[in-house]
Amino acid sequence: MQYKYYKIYKPYGMLSQFTPEGEHDTLASLFEFPKDVYPIGRLDHDSEGLLLLTNDKAVNLRLLNPGRKHMRTYWIQVEGTPDNSALSSLRNGVTINLKGTLHQTLPAVVRTISSPALPERNPSVNYLKHPITSWLQVSISEGKNRQIRKMTAKVGHPTLRLIRFAIEKINITKMIPGDIVELTKHEFYDLLLLRP
Repeated sequence: MQYKYYKIYKPYGMLSQFTPEGEHDTLASLFEFPKDVYPIGRLDHDSEGLLLLTNDKAVNLRLLNPGRKHMRTYWIQVEGTPDNSALSSLRNGVTINLKGTLHQTLPAVVRTISSPALPERNPSVNYLKHPITSWLQVSISEGKNRQIRKMTAKVGHPTLRLIRFAIEKINITKMIPGDIVELTKHEFYDLLLLRP
C-alpha cells in the first residue's frame, strides 16, 4: 500500500471533511485526494490553518490517542487586551464546560504576539463591533471541542479569529489558505516526533 501524507491550510468556512453538509465548502473542493485519505482530527468550519491528512492509520491512532500528548499551537485574535491575570489563568488552566461536564484544562504555553502576516479572513473580523483586538500564541497538548474558544471566553476575551499554526513541528509557514503540501513518510513522522 502506498501511504500518502499531506498538510493543508484549511480556509475559513470550510468543513474538515469530504462529505457535503449545508452550504459549506469541503476538502474535496481543494484537491482530488486519493479516496482512502482522510483528515487526522478536525478544525471547526470557523477556524483556519493546519490540517493533516493521510491514509496511514497508524498515525491516526497515535495522534488521536488521549494518552499520547502532542503540542498544537494556535494563533488567536481576541477581543480586547488580556492583562497579566487573564494570561496567567490561561497558562495555569481554566474550567470549561464540555456538554454539561466541567473540565479543567491542562497548563498551556501562552504569549502575546504582534499581528501575524496573514491574508485577511473572508469575511473579515467586524472591527466596528470589536475595535480593540490582540493576538495570542497558545500551545496546548489536548484538543477538547472548541477548547481554545472556551478558554479565552472564560477569561473575558472572546476569540474572534482562530488559526492552527502547528502540530508539533509541522506548521503553515509560507502557506496561504487553500495550500496543500505533500510530505514524505520520513518528514511526516519526524516532524510529528513519532517513531515509525
